[in-house]
Amino acid sequence: MTSPQTTLIQNVQIFDGVRNIGTSSVLIKDDKIADIDFKGDVKDAQIIIDGTDLTLLPGMIDSHVHAMMAMDTPLLFGVTTQLDMFTPPTVNADIRAKTKNGENKDVADLYSAGFLATAPGGHGTQFGVSVPTLTTPQEADSWVKSRIEEGSDFIKIVREPGSSFGRPLPTLDSATTKALIKAAHDNGKLAVVHVQDYDSAFDTISSGADGLVHMFFDKSADDAIIALAKEKGVFITPTYSVFEGFHGRKGTASLLRNENFAGLLPEIAKDNINQSFGPDRSAKLDANMAQSISAFANAGVLILAGTDAGNPGVYYGISMHRELQLLVKAGLSPAQALSAATANPAKAYKLTDRGRIANGMKADLLLVKGDPTKDITATRNIIDIWKDGQSAKNLILAKRAEISNLISNSISGENSGANNAALAGETAKQTAAVNNGILGNIANFHFEGEGVKITAPFGIGWDVNSDVIMGGGSTATLSKGREDSLRISGSVKKGSFAQWAGIAFVLGDTPFAPKDISAASAMTFRIRGTGGGFAVMAFSQKSGQMPNSKNFTVTDNWQDIRINFADLGRFQAANATLLTISAIMPGDYDVEIKDIAFIDGE
Repeated sequence: MTSPQTTLIQNVQIFDGVRNIGTSSVLIKDDKIADIDFKGDVKDAQIIIDGTDLTLLPGMIDSHVHAMMAMDTPLLFGVTTQLDMFTPPTVNADIRAKTKNGENKDVADLYSAGFLATAPGGHGTQFGVSVPTLTTPQEADSWVKSRIEEGSDFIKIVREPGSSFGRPLPTLDSATTKALIKAAHDNGKLAVVHVQDYDSAFDTISSGADGLVHMFFDKSADDAIIALAKEKGVFITPTYSVFEGFHGRKGTASLLRNENFAGLLPEIAKDNINQSFGPDRSAKLDANMAQSISAFANAGVLILAGTDAGNPGVYYGISMHRELQLLVKAGLSPAQALSAATANPAKAYKLTDRGRIANGMKADLLLVKGDPTKDITATRNIIDIWKDGQSAKNLILAKRAEISNLISNSISGENSGANNAALAGETAKQTAAVNNGILGNIANFHFEGEGVKITAPFGIGWDVNSDVIMGGGSTATLSKGREDSLRISGSVKKGSFAQWAGIAFVLGDTPFAPKDISAASAMTFRIRGTGGGFAVMAFSQKSGQMPNSKNFTVTDNWQDIRINFADLGRFQAANATLLTISAIMPGDYDVEIKDIAFIDGE
């Protein structure tokens, strides 16, 4: 039997998750913290680290992510646990299983809500994934039990009428929210709630929710909601960093210049971080956050650090360092901000084996240069990270080598030309492999009674898509057409911003994940029917959230439509995320479509 690995960090300052407890030597044995005040003999077999001028912290816990991609990234930035607030449960099932079995040494541990509770057409249904919705209190118990059967660790509920964004959204009512909270508690699960406006927050806290996974920002916290939150014992995850992005300020982007973080993110991650949302409108947000976060914290309400990574403007791991900075900007002391990323989420989510530096706890640790209890930006000066007692240094080196190779290969590919026969031959083989998976038919229709299912050779696949996700009222119904075609019928209602209804193809294996479809140069299909106007709308990761579209018309007779990707504005096929075929002009429409394919060449 192999002896457990032991690591000794000598003479290091310790922030235990709550406070700075001074300087001592910490012994890590296998995957646990063995002794936080080690005074024994130093054995030759031990790994010994001089902790002079360094601070040891618990590994950070990001209390709000959407863990659909980049599972190996958070650990590289000191995030050793993630709390996933909505990802289809099959997407990250392997990571969650390894977490529960203690077999997850190379990536951050993961606990997940799985599917979120939302109304039909409400927030959470806009990502091209079929989400189980509900509308009445009577459905709450069975809905919660279904999530638990899928492996949900806690229950996430959406109360989002859209008032903070100036547009209405369907949302759960107060009675259904309260029934969901009760059902979660009856089944031994926490109930956490997505809110972004004061009224929903007040009602949700009154209904017994355990926590809010966003801070409301339509107004500042007042004495009434502060007293209520303290009385009910809720916790709050502000997700300040994602909101500053949506308010036009690229906060996380400033961290891309940090030398310690260099070479750890691919270009596609940097592009996501750099996405812009109009001019800087963050002054009011800052004022509201400063008043609300500090007031709740001063009243004893637990504040948790969460980034909402998976959204534009933020990214896994790296944005936690920005979130900590923003929490201090909002009035927390550096020590309070560090607790928000360590002890507080462990306490709130009952993760009793982490979030603290104490004997017997998991050896998920972060070692930094300097004193982050005085200067919160010291968390960025990472010396080492341990996950289950193992150093992540080799993982960091491997990631830098991987990113460097990607850059080198890109430069080499641009400059080498066609004179390297061996490289050209290998490229041809790779291209053929890609073509076999990308080109050709991309939609197969299956009809069973009144039901319709569309399958695809890759990605999440096809589903109905309409402006309901933006608070619109357009509809799309699928049925069997003549000649085994797909019939799409419904009505487009005029919207204040945009209107559409049709079908959408989520190209990646998870929502927002990019898919390289550059082997194709166009999408083709046959269509006939009636309606005022139609378009193909295309989205790619680098082109942002606005659609790149090409209009076309339909007639009573079959016609062949070809949409060249080159004609779709800023759309980039190398990192495509979503394609839709939609009616876009107000009025009724009724079309049949078939032979949807990706092609290359003329």
